[in-house]
This record gives sequence, C-alpha cells and structure tokens, in this order.
Amino acid sequence: MDATQQDATARARELQRSWYGEPLGALFRRLIDDLGLNQARLAAVLGLSAPMLSQLMSGQRAKIGNPAVVQRVQALQELSSQAADGRVSAAEAAERMEEIKKSAGGSVLNSTQTTASTGAPTVRRVVREIQSLLRSVAAAGDIIDAADALASTHPELAEFLRVYGAGRTAEAVAHYEAHQS
Repeated sequence: MDATQQDATARARELQRSWYGEPLGALFRRLIDDLGLNQARLAAVLGLSAPMLSQLMSGQRAKIGNPAVVQRVQALQELSSQAADGRVSAAEAAERMEEIKKSAGGSVLNSTQTTASTGAPTVRRVVREIQSLLRSVAAAGDIIDAADALASTHPELAEFLRVYGAGRTAEAVAHYEAHQS
C-alpha cells in the first residue's frame, strides 16, 4: 500500500470513528467474536456483499450508504452486548440474527453505544477483550508454554496467561472478579 492509499485509509477510519464511534473494522470484529460469526455470515445478516464488508473493515470505504444496514448494525451491537454478558444464549442470538437480517429501517448508529447498553463495559466484555488480545498475539499452546516458563519465577503472571490465554471465558470471569479489590 503506497502513502496515498495509507492516507486515504486513515482518513476513512477517522470518518468512521466520528460517524459510528469507532472504526468499522473494530466494530465488525467485535460483532464477529461476540456472536460467533464469520465475515461472510456477518455480511449476509447485514445485507452487504462480502467485498463491501471487507472494504468497510479495511478502511477502503468509509460510510455505510444504506440506512437499513446501519439499523441492522445497531441491532447487532445490542445483541452482541447481550450475548457477551450472557443475557441471551447462542440459540436465542441465532434466532434474533435471522430477525435482524429480515428487518428494514432507517435509524442512525448511536456513537455512544460501543459498550454495553448500560454505558460501562460488563465484566464478561472486559474479560473477552483481554482474551481476544492475548489470543491475537499467540496460540493457546504457545501461551501455555509461556506460562510454564514463567511459573517458577512469576506464578501470578503464569496463572493470568493460563486463565485468559487458554482458559474458558467463565473461568476468566471468575478470576477477574476474584482479583478485583
């Protein structure tokens, strides 16, 4: 990518941040993670082509032109929040995504709705963000190897790596809650 393309992409992401509260790549990745989707399925639910979704995520395009798609993004954000904090099951989320896919409307994204609808991120959301970050830099097996290497000199750090890097979300939530004071 040359400097001109990089500048255009940076401008598009800044426009997305001002219009939608964050770059669409980050927003769509969170929806994919929280709702257990892949890009093709997210595109289908939103009513976008896969290439259009990719262009929005990468910053090659800045704006969602169709108000109905914007409304579906907003509905998926709310559903994502509910799924991340356990208020809806995976089966309920799948049913609601089918309803969202069929919906039409013209509301605009609320730029403040980037965390749970209550404003503050939920414990489960925070834990999932930590897990996502760790898992984006290393595979679970590598994280366990790193934890094993640290165990004798830094047992608390080793436990953190094991729980958040390779453990289940419920275990990580319990660990997070136990270590808040």
